Amino acid sequence: MADTPSGGGPGDAGDVVLLVDDTPDTLAMLTDALHQAGFKALIATGGAAALAICGRVTPDVILMDAMMPGLDGFETCRRLKALEAVAHVPVIFMTALSETDHVVQGFAAGGVDYVTKPVVLDEMFARIRAHVGNARAAQSARVALDATGRYLLAVDRTGALAWATPQAGRLLQAAFPSPDGSVALPDETAPALLAAMTGNGSPPLPLPALENGQAPSLQLGFLGATGPNEFLFRLSVRIEGGEGEALRRHFALTAREAEVLTWIARGKSNRDIAEILALSPRTVNKHLEGIFIKLGVENRASAAVLASRVIEAG
Repeated sequence: MADTPSGGGPGDAGDVVLLVDDTPDTLAMLTDALHQAGFKALIATGGAAALAICGRVTPDVILMDAMMPGLDGFETCRRLKALEAVAHVPVIFMTALSETDHVVQGFAAGGVDYVTKPVVLDEMFARIRAHVGNARAAQSARVALDATGRYLLAVDRTGALAWATPQAGRLLQAAFPSPDGSVALPDETAPALLAAMTGNGSPPLPLPALENGQAPSLQLGFLGATGPNEFLFRLSVRIEGGEGEALRRHFALTAREAEVLTWIARGKSNRDIAEILALSPRTVNKHLEGIFIKLGVENRASAAVLASRVIEAG
């Protein structure tokens, strides 16, 4: 049962709440309350039904009973978070007041919040509106980041990858290929990520390199929290030894100039180099000025030729 609402603003037009519960009385009561508050309600009587609905429709928020027969709320949430179309949809768990362990399980499964039974409707509506707004803002930001071609990714509070822009995803796939083509961070990076997110341990920038022994070394720079369970990082490539070191010694370059020149030799544009090395385009241009002087050339094409000769010579 739930407490009677005392008022509260209406839901935004088009806000769709997927209500997942195996108790008919609870479904009926909450559906009526959601409709009266201005939300649109979809009903699922279990985890399997919720997955089937989300295969056809993307709700704005999911209100999930924690304990259900068969596929419980926690496993249902985990499976929903594995679906690209609904991975960003916030899941709010409903649990009995005494079942505090369910709260921990809910967050671990990917939930963003919980309400206790008996449900206080005004509180539930407020939480729904807040999480729908946050999810829309985050989704809009991700679309914008994808469009600008940034090498960015986000992790959750456990250090697991939450999402990555297409550019960052391609770098991760090249460095850490998986049989099914999925994008993920190696498990051993979690402690460094958590240290950066909490400000504990070693300085957060740069984080230890991610390496598979074949691809160039990748590194992560912590940018900040973008939500209660989302932390943003910039992915970049770090060249250690090898080509960069050969160029540094041969032309008496700084370490950063050697990195820039290495990417020049690989045919990357100034914009690409700025993204890869997490620099501003202006900084890349300043490094190029120094490189041209030290190499005695006037343009990037000539610099690339000289650099390629040193690299090929080993």
